[in-house]
Amino acid sequence: MTMSILSMSILAQPNPGDTNRGSAPTPTAQSPNALPDSLRQGASPSGANAAATLAASAIAAPSSYQLAAEDQIAVEVYGEDDLRSAVRLNADGAVSLPLLGSVKLAGLTLNQAASKLTEMYGRDYLVNPKINVMLLGYAKRRFTVLGQVNRPGSYEMPEGSQGGIDILEAVAIAGGYTRIAAPERISVKRRDQIVRVDAKRLAKSGGSSAGFRVEPGDTITVGESIF
Repeated sequence: MTMSILSMSILAQPNPGDTNRGSAPTPTAQSPNALPDSLRQGASPSGANAAATLAASAIAAPSSYQLAAEDQIAVEVYGEDDLRSAVRLNADGAVSLPLLGSVKLAGLTLNQAASKLTEMYGRDYLVNPKINVMLLGYAKRRFTVLGQVNRPGSYEMPEGSQGGIDILEAVAIAGGYTRIAAPERISVKRRDQIVRVDAKRLAKSGGSSAGFRVEPGDTITVGESIF
C-alpha cells in the first residue's frame, strides 16, 4: 500500500520544464500591449506615407475653382489617419465621409470645403481639428463635334481647361476641317440655345485671343460649303 501511494505522488509532481504550461496564453489571445513595438507603432509611418501620396497626387487648382459633381478630392484630417479619405463627389455634389456621412461640397472652393468640414468635425467629434481638402481630379467634361470634321465624335476637355477651350482648338481635336467644310457656318448647341459662330473670321482675327469658348456639354456642328 505504501509503495502504491508513493508511486501516485511521483506521477502527480509537475515536470520542471512544464512550469505554468496550463496558464500560458494562446497566440490569438495576446493583448495589443504584448505586440512588438515595430507592429504596435507601424501605423504612423504608413499614415505619413499615405498623406504624402495624396499630397503628391493633388492638382494645383485655382483658388477660385468651385467643386463640381464627379470631381475627386482628398480630405486630410491631421493626426487622424482613420478619417483620411479620397472620394468622388456624386451626381448631387456630395461625398460620404467617416463620422459625418453625406456632405454636400459642390459649389464650394477648396478652402470653403475645408472650413465647412472643420466646423462639422469640430462640432461633435474633434477638438480643434485641422483639415485640408485637395483636388485629385476634375470631373470628366466632354464636348461633341459633328459635321464637316475629320473625326466627328465626343471628346474630353483637356486638363486644366476650366474656363473652356477655344472653338479652333475644339475643331483641331476633332481632326480639323474636311475639304468641304464651311468654318464660317458653325453652330454651337448649348443647353437650350443655339449660337452661330464664324470661325473663319475668328481665325483671321487672332484665334484664341478673341475666340469663342467651348464649354462642357456643348455640341459643335461644322457646316458644309455651298458651291
